[in-house]
Amino acid sequence: QNTEAAPLPSYDEVLVCTPDTEEEEVELLVRRALSSGSQDQKIYCLLGADKLVYKVSKQLESHFFRLVQSSGIPSYRFIIFCNAKAHNSYVITAFDAYKVTFPCYSVAAIQTYLKAHLEAPSGTAPVAQAFEEPYRQNVKFVFSEQAGMGT
Repeated sequence: QNTEAAPLPSYDEVLVCTPDTEEEEVELLVRRALSSGSQDQKIYCLLGADKLVYKVSKQLESHFFRLVQSSGIPSYRFIIFCNAKAHNSYVITAFDAYKVTFPCYSVAAIQTYLKAHLEAPSGTAPVAQAFEEPYRQNVKFVFSEQAGMGT
């Protein structure tokens, strides 16, 4: 859905993949995407799926195609994001028939969208109010030289 009003995905809709991502994590997301309750406008995403190890990639393929055949859901929202330069990825090969090119947006358009969706309503987010910027954000990143010290 290409609209500025569309919300950001929630925590249960996105899995950021690493070489340590386990089969169970991938299976859970695929099950959410292809379950009968998935028709609630959520868009399930695997980010960096090209980083999955071979065994987990094979299981992703197996779970996905098995559930597509058995679920009977005519439409679902499941996106697998991969690095286009990761030519040795099993995921890219397994899902090649479904490949589409993602449209490019300008940095300014992305920043505008994120600012609109990360802004905390005035008076509703006490943590966001602790920051002195002219706009209140729901998300802040704090980096620390020493873990847990905030310095």
